[in-house]
Order: sequence, then structure tokens, then C-alpha cells
Amino acid sequence: MAGKLDINKATAEQLDALKGIGPSKAQAIVADRETNGPFRSVDDLLRVKGIGEKLLADIKDSIVAGP
Repeated sequence: MAGKLDINKATAEQLDALKGIGPSKAQAIVADRETNGPFRSVDDLLRVKGIGEKLLADIKDSIVAGP
């Protein structure tokens, strides 16, 4: 878990730094988290518009869904 970005605490700027995310997806992740509550697992990112299976697979090793 060390060195992984917690998608439940990360800012849009931190999320933007992940490969393939970019500013609009980063904002969508933060907005989804604020509206629907924390992500229970990294797979919950699939509920965010613009995040698909391939992108999730590309970033999965870099992220974690903390409490």
C-alpha cells in the first residue's frame, strides 16, 4: 500500500497526475466521491463517467481505496 494514491483522499491535482486521468476525469472522480461517498474499492471508479476497464487496469497498481 505504500506509495499508492488513496482515491478517497486525493485531490483533483493528485488524481490528474495519474497516467490517463487528466483534469476532467480527476474532477469527475472528486465530484462522484463528494456526491456518492467514498469508494469502497478501486473497482468503484468504474461508476465515474470516462473511467473504463482499460484505464482502471492501467492505474490499478498505483491506487488504493482507503477508509
